[in-house]
Amino acid sequence: MTNTALELFCTRIVDAGRLTQDDVRELAREILPDGIMGREEADLLLALDRAVAETHEGFSAFVAAEVVNFAVYGERPTGIITREMSAWLSASIAGRKGPTALGTRIAMEIVREADTSDEALIAFALKAKSTLAKSTLAKSKMDEPAESCAGRLPCAA
Repeated sequence: MTNTALELFCTRIVDAGRLTQDDVRELAREILPDGIMGREEADLLLALDRAVAETHEGFSAFVAAEVVNFAVYGERPTGIITREMSAWLSASIAGRKGPTALGTRIAMEIVREADTSDEALIAFALKAKSTLAKSTLAKSKMDEPAESCAGRLPCAA
């Protein structure tokens, strides 16, 4: 079932290049008032996360909660992430270039929330978390100011 309103919303946001707090409110109240109802809607939101660099923090919170709720409680059997569900989640979250920070958060939260998760999703979530931690550490090291002699003794110039 295609959610035309969600497709139009995503197209508009990609064209704008950013997702604001007002957009998050619209998404939650008007586009998806009952939450995610199918995999296609989850796929669209995950693709939107990858396509737009500037998003309000409320978007991540909303999408994470909705995808976790859908995957764990909206699909049957309730609370169980099957091999088939795990394969879909891993592929959708990873996209072409690997999971984003939001995708990693979703994978970890699903594993925590579900009664039982397929081992492939658990491995995917742990690898994504490790990769994100390494890239965050590398980025923080790149952002550090260059070392100088100021404040260190002795310093030979």
